[in-house]
Amino acid sequence: MKKDILILGIETSCDETSVAVVKNGREVLSNVISSQIEIHKRFGGVVPEVASRNHIMAIDSVLAEALEEAKVGLNDIDAIAVTYGAGLIGALMVGVSFAKTLAYALNKPLIAVNHIQGHIAANYLGTELKPPFTALVISGGHTAIIDVKNYVKFKMLGNTLDDAIGEAFDKVARVLGLNYPGGPEIDKLAKQGKPIYDFSFKNNLKDELNSSYSGLKTSVINFVHSKEQKGESFEKANVAASFQKIATEMIVQKAVAFCAKSRAKRLVIAGGVSANSQIRAVAEKLCRQENIQLFIPKLAVCTDNAAMIASQGYYNFINKKGLSGPNLAPKSRI
Repeated sequence: MKKDILILGIETSCDETSVAVVKNGREVLSNVISSQIEIHKRFGGVVPEVASRNHIMAIDSVLAEALEEAKVGLNDIDAIAVTYGAGLIGALMVGVSFAKTLAYALNKPLIAVNHIQGHIAANYLGTELKPPFTALVISGGHTAIIDVKNYVKFKMLGNTLDDAIGEAFDKVARVLGLNYPGGPEIDKLAKQGKPIYDFSFKNNLKDELNSSYSGLKTSVINFVHSKEQKGESFEKANVAASFQKIATEMIVQKAVAFCAKSRAKRLVIAGGVSANSQIRAVAEKLCRQENIQLFIPKLAVCTDNAAMIASQGYYNFINKKGLSGPNLAPKSRI
């Protein structure tokens, strides 16, 4: 095997069109992201059909920019990695079809990458982190506690039974009249308020590592609607602060408690919601108390991006995992 391996990563699972070039799974040579946030903001959320069309329009130019920034050509690439799931099926189809075409035309290996593993791999970029470790993946579609055994093998320990944490943030933001995406808006507004409200909800979870955000989300929405119907005033900032405190603490506490109980020494947090300031503050505090080493990716690679896909693609490639071909099909759930 040659000394340096260049992986071209492609990510189109939701509303970011991204292409990246990563060397040896760790060094980012380029990571170009074309975001559709402004396009979907008017709808209050991602419209799948609109996302798919915009991926088609953007992907050629994003590829060209990524190659130019990395100062490499397509013939310099050793393999092509692409997100095949989970995500919006139409959006995934654009990336998978594009990757398959490139791989066929260039006679390069095609590597299928699990989106969750990609988020975890964001923590490998520019660091020396190595498995095994416990991972907490939190995003618009995922709220999962995972036992990462090695670079290509992991075991799901707990998952969301209904809404993911990022989905709850978006829905609470919407009822408060905030812009999409809701996560950053809630985070910003919460800094102006105090967590004075108790949004209690009944928790019937039998498995302590699973999570549920439907009850919390509904409690906040019912509170806001009740106040509005009665003509009573309330501070949106206090609602945001109260919701964010409960939403972030309950999942981080689960992950840290598991690490402490299992004597795991490292906790890795990944996914778009890992950019949340409260998540980072709570995780740093609790991990310090339990003497657990904490890893959180840089803000630039918290949300969906192709560098994390290329990083995981590298480890799949050298371990002969996920090698695929023209029959690779996108999957909305994996």
